[in-house]
Amino acid sequence: MSLVETIALWDEAVAAVDKKDWKAALKLFTAVHDPNSKICFNIGCLHLVLGDLDEAERAFDSSIAKDEHLAVAFFQRAITFYRKEMYEDALRDFKEAFNQLRGNSLIDYKLLGFRFRLCACEVLYNTALVHAQLNQWQMAEEFLTKAASYKTEYSRGNTERALDAIMKKKLFDPLVVPVGELFRPNKQQVAQLQKRDFLGKDKVKVVASVVDKDTFSGFAGVQPQAEEAPVKPKTPETLRALEGEPHRVLFEFTAKTAKELNVLPGNIVFLLHKDSDNWATVVFNGKKGIVPFNYLESIKLNVGRKSSQSGEAQAPDIPPPPTLTAPYKPEGPQEITGSITRTEQKPKREYIQVPKPFVLKIHCKFTIAVQIKPGVAYNALLDVVCKKLAHPPEAVTLSCKAKETGELLTFTEANIKTVWDQAANGRLTIWCKTAQGYGKPLENGINADGCATEKFISQMVALYSFEGSQPEDLSFQKGDIIVILTEVNEDWSEGQCNGNVGIFPTCFAQACHSQRKGN
Repeated sequence: MSLVETIALWDEAVAAVDKKDWKAALKLFTAVHDPNSKICFNIGCLHLVLGDLDEAERAFDSSIAKDEHLAVAFFQRAITFYRKEMYEDALRDFKEAFNQLRGNSLIDYKLLGFRFRLCACEVLYNTALVHAQLNQWQMAEEFLTKAASYKTEYSRGNTERALDAIMKKKLFDPLVVPVGELFRPNKQQVAQLQKRDFLGKDKVKVVASVVDKDTFSGFAGVQPQAEEAPVKPKTPETLRALEGEPHRVLFEFTAKTAKELNVLPGNIVFLLHKDSDNWATVVFNGKKGIVPFNYLESIKLNVGRKSSQSGEAQAPDIPPPPTLTAPYKPEGPQEITGSITRTEQKPKREYIQVPKPFVLKIHCKFTIAVQIKPGVAYNALLDVVCKKLAHPPEAVTLSCKAKETGELLTFTEANIKTVWDQAANGRLTIWCKTAQGYGKPLENGINADGCATEKFISQMVALYSFEGSQPEDLSFQKGDIIVILTEVNEDWSEGQCNGNVGIFPTCFAQACHSQRKGN
């Protein structure tokens, strides 16, 4: 069963309880599948009202099993055992209910939907009664004395009368949960069960014209049918001043003496004064009498404000709405030419695109890669290469491969624009020749096609696969043949494999043989 169905049944059962239809309420509560501890407690209270003590005991057992800290469930099960004359079991549950109070003088279940306060004084009061039933008069007197020390303004029962009865070895009535009081569902959850009209009231209505020549058909807004009558100022209500403070009655009280008054839950009484024995003197329906003070709840009555002597309604100090329309906002300066009016247009913003840096790949003694701004002048490009290779500019000659002829073009200040035209996909590959003889790309390096041109070529076979992590690295697979171009240092060499040129760890390959080119 869903939570919505459970809340709906719970609310219907509570409505039946308010009508004192106990059997209908019990039928609705028992229709809930897997009820929680509160609903089980309500079922037990209804069985108590109907006099079915065995079913009440089982219901309170289920409530305690689902919430072992529900003190009021122990209290009600103890009442059930007391009515079944199982005094030992009743005594055990009363003591457990007192332990669940954890030293507090009372537990207010109002926030849980149960308009009842379980007071420690009342639990000890009933405990003394059970001891009296067991003829343990001394224990009964001790528990009543202890109950008097826990007494609060909300406590029920007259401990002094009970002590007098114990002294005469007479019994007194137990304190129980008022009939009809039980756990109610959350008000917000109940309110959500009702359907809501999120669209509101109808804003339009279908109209039909009574004029035979009227061809209009469609919708029109709601039209006023008649002029509204002028608002008549209301005469403020005058409440008759009553003596005392207003209070609402929480529980039903039946008078036993001539001084006491009969009141029902919801009655409004006016408190005159409170006595020291927790009795209150009140006025109800013109009669004066006493009722238990803890049966009352203080409230406030709303009294309307006094009207002015003239009887006219005072208008709030709100200024009248403006009657003038807002001034026209000009669109901007206009240029009049003859009969044509032309509005000047604002200039459009121009955004400057910053070019992304290119990757410059340099083949020398070994291959390196740097980032450079595209289209820089010859001196700037030469300066970048010289700083990277640590050579002076006069000892470095740069060249690149032409796209059309495949020949190597030597860099000069005159053809630097042609050099940048050879770049593709954000990359420019150049070759570097030094006067010191560190690399001879035209004769002993690689030709315009990127192939080795040395007269004697050294070759190595890859022992392991190598995946380069930098742009200047040479990647290859195990078993590939690598043409060695230069030796960078003891650990790295520059070679050519599968049309690519780069550096690689020398220990990843092994020399196979040297052969003369063309043989």
